[in-house]
Amino acid sequence: MVFSSLEFLFFFLPIFLVIYYISPGKIKNAVLLIFSLIFYSWGEPVYILLLIAASIVGYACGRLTEKFAQNLFLKRLILIIGVGFGVMLLAVFKYTDLIISTIDSVFSLDIAAPKLRLPIGISFFTFQIMGYTADVYMGRIKAEKSFVDFFTFICMFPQLIAGPIVRYQDVSEALHHREHSLKGFSGGVFRFTNGLIKKVLIADRLGILWTAIKGSDYSSLSASSAWLGIICFTLQLYFDFSGYADMAIGMGRMMGFRYVENFDHPLYSRSITEFWRKWHISLSSWFRDYVYIPLGGNRKGVLRHIINILIVWALTGLWHGASWNFMVWGLYYGVILILEKYVWGKGLEKLPSVVRYLYSAFIIVLGFAIFDITDMGLIPGYFKALFFMTGAAPISNDFIFYVMNYKVVIIAALVFAAPTYTFLSERVRRINSLYIRQGLLFSGGLIRVAAFIIAVSYMVSSAYSPFLYFRF
Repeated sequence: MVFSSLEFLFFFLPIFLVIYYISPGKIKNAVLLIFSLIFYSWGEPVYILLLIAASIVGYACGRLTEKFAQNLFLKRLILIIGVGFGVMLLAVFKYTDLIISTIDSVFSLDIAAPKLRLPIGISFFTFQIMGYTADVYMGRIKAEKSFVDFFTFICMFPQLIAGPIVRYQDVSEALHHREHSLKGFSGGVFRFTNGLIKKVLIADRLGILWTAIKGSDYSSLSASSAWLGIICFTLQLYFDFSGYADMAIGMGRMMGFRYVENFDHPLYSRSITEFWRKWHISLSSWFRDYVYIPLGGNRKGVLRHIINILIVWALTGLWHGASWNFMVWGLYYGVILILEKYVWGKGLEKLPSVVRYLYSAFIIVLGFAIFDITDMGLIPGYFKALFFMTGAAPISNDFIFYVMNYKVVIIAALVFAAPTYTFLSERVRRINSLYIRQGLLFSGGLIRVAAFIIAVSYMVSSAYSPFLYFRF
């Protein structure tokens, strides 16, 4: 996939920012829109028509909903059309092959799957459009009157490809009136740099290790290597996805937008309930507001609450990919959340924090084994390796080799997955000596610059991989 390259973004961004800042305020949205379409077209020249069509439908549904605000039947019909169109796009382009292959396997048919290429970012922009349509219907927001501004909201290139899922009400004011300042720009550069370092220097290094272990023979895989591999994938996914979120949020700030935070150190959680309040926050809140609450939430009895949770988490799993392992992964979390709510949640709160952290980490890591091994037939074999059932020595030479070669990046990942930076920043601010404080800040800045240069050198040499959430 051509779009996997970071070079285009890296060289595209300065050109865009120069033109954006010298453009008059009245046409900044148009400039942003044009560059966003160029950005998307560079990776998906065909599917840009799909993006335009989805945006036209979303815009029209918003305007028509307000026009027929007093006609409940028409309002509902428009909502059904708007949401149905988004669901149809996902069903056709994302799930057709899964549906056909499942029918083939159940009924022993021989239907050729079309193998449609997945439009980049379809899971994100369809959810933004459906959420907007629902919000206008519910009266939470006013429909956007300018198609250019609406299309800009959908197509803003920083978050178009892999989120966060931005809601109209969060950026509506900035769409029409936003401030540009040196402080905002420098803060955006700082955040963008964070994301690039997380992606290139941590996520991609861990990905190499996980690829090696994932591709091995599970029947002879040691438990130590199996656990090391899936822990590294968990860290890889976090730094890859949160790295992109940092880059998107940083680019947004450079332009005067404030996107929602998508992560809050989720791997250091004391329950799975807390984990899902901190991981992919924009997706969790989307399903809560547009699926879980409309289904009745927890307001219609225990049985209905359990059913609602399972529905939401089955959909959450399928959102991540057109493979049954994602459905299993979603239901896995649904069951755990039900158990925390109704069985052991109160007991869990009484345990020491360290036990609760270990409990959450164990469940999260196991879950990501289901998440990334898309062949359902291979998952049991990997779980056997995890739980010492392959007959291999618990600690293998491969494990020692991996640890010795990747120890620096593994330690860095474990440290920075925690709120380490926040903790250190707060301690530096509390130092009374201005000279010591400035010296520490200067040293930290030098380390950041060095890390950024190393990351860019990896990027230029193509020693990196595509963002993992591009495939969702």
